[in-house]
Amino acid sequence: MATVPPATRPGSVCVLIGIRLFNGAAGLLAPELLIRRFDPAREPPSPFAVYAFRLFRIRTVLLGLDLLSHSDDRLRADLREGILIHGSDTATAATLGLHRHVPPRTAVLTTLISAVNTALANSASASLANP
Repeated sequence: MATVPPATRPGSVCVLIGIRLFNGAAGLLAPELLIRRFDPAREPPSPFAVYAFRLFRIRTVLLGLDLLSHSDDRLRADLREGILIHGSDTATAATLGLHRHVPPRTAVLTTLISAVNTALANSASASLANP
């Protein structure tokens, strides 16, 4: 199979790369700003929350870099894994909202963002499955 250079990747892959790198970098560099959206009443943000954001945001950056640097079967595998990862994020965000562990607006926003990421990973995976 031929290598898929970044310039010819499907648009859904490029958008997912951008989202992962932007959200990952924001969570690594300014976790407190994002945490305040989840827990605006707690000041300062919990050190555990800062740790958790950095832990998961480095994952997000690495996933974005994988999509940027991998091709062929490895890229397709990354996208299939992304469906599971983002699907799990979507379910978690929705569950937090349903159990009122986060404000309703936060639950809707985080669920929507994760669902869009899931759809992008699914779309990108499908587009590369049938070149």
